[in-house]
Amino acid sequence: MITFYVALAVFAQEATWNFYDSRVPELLRDHIASAAVVGLLMGMDNLLGVFIQPFMGNRSDNTRTAWGRRIPYLAVMMPMGAVLFLLIPHAASLGWLILLIFLYAVVMNSFKPVSESLLPDFIRSERRSRANAAVKTAAALTVIVAALVSLLLVDDHPKLAFTVPAGLMLVAAAVLVWRVRDSRSAGYQAALAEDAAAGPREESAETKIGAILRDLVRDPDRSRLLMIVMVFVFGGAWAASRALMTPYGVEALGLSDGQAGGLTLPSGIAYILAAFPAALLAERFGRLRVIIAGMTVFAAGTILGAVVQTPTATMVTLCLAAAGAAGFMINAVVVLWNLAPSSRVLGTYTGLYTVGWAGGALAGPALVGLAVDLTGWHLMLLHITVLAVIAIVLAVRVDRLQRGAATRERAL
Repeated sequence: MITFYVALAVFAQEATWNFYDSRVPELLRDHIASAAVVGLLMGMDNLLGVFIQPFMGNRSDNTRTAWGRRIPYLAVMMPMGAVLFLLIPHAASLGWLILLIFLYAVVMNSFKPVSESLLPDFIRSERRSRANAAVKTAAALTVIVAALVSLLLVDDHPKLAFTVPAGLMLVAAAVLVWRVRDSRSAGYQAALAEDAAAGPREESAETKIGAILRDLVRDPDRSRLLMIVMVFVFGGAWAASRALMTPYGVEALGLSDGQAGGLTLPSGIAYILAAFPAALLAERFGRLRVIIAGMTVFAAGTILGAVVQTPTATMVTLCLAAAGAAGFMINAVVVLWNLAPSSRVLGTYTGLYTVGWAGGALAGPALVGLAVDLTGWHLMLLHITVLAVIAIVLAVRVDRLQRGAATRERAL
């Protein structure tokens, strides 16, 4: 049942994020004419996430209460996020609107790694890919929810429409507080056992974020560091393939804005269909192998789109890319959880995964966009392929390091 509860929490928070992404730009455009400024304000949440999520993941790792280390934060921050979300459409001026979206982004980024870290707390390592597939599928379905809310309510009741995602988050918070006690989780119990072995402390030096980062960088194995770099690089490839697809459709394929915007729709279905197979294949053949295979399918898709530049081929490209990306997205954070040196730092590693992913989401479209400025839109998919190939090389290196470590361990 814990997979359902984590999926519910992620579904609720992603429902507000997707509706936020679709509606808040229009609210900003009521006050701001510049698309660049609107885009900058909409990107603020990703930038905040890079700094807030590792800190809050680490903060929850070091929390000890009768309810565990995650639920106390969710009990407070999920309702707070829902209230801030409800207030956004009622902002009377640009200043208030910016303040509200800033506070909303801070709160939502604060509990995102906390809710997602419940999964490795409860689920043993060999089953985490399957559980994460359910969580990612729930997140993907929120795109449909946001679209339905927009279709049914926004035109006639633009402010009331915000109550639906906010209500989902309040319900999810109530269910989590009522049904989940992460003080009973295997991860929390293991952390308590490690605390006892380490002796009395306010906060063990080994679980402070500075010490965790130093250990990450200095580790001669390099697997964990390379994983985060790989997440950054592939996150950039994925973000560029989504963020730049509409202008690519207009400039390279000759489509209208509306037609170009619809190119990615079938790929959402492809991603959902590929999520559980990616988890099952990972349990059978190994997560890193499935990640490598998935990114290879992604790269093959972008090469196909670069060679055959038609709307139909581009939709096929995006479906292949999304199905391949599922192999990465379902399993990459699980690999990082399983590489974590202790149960006491699972939340921190959830945050570090987000640093890589959000950093890639910020840098990838910019890097690919710069390359497009130099070479033209017709080569955009090849530039994305280059990022995917770099990520594949990094994944192969991590796989070899892990196989070498396993061989040495067996030899001992």
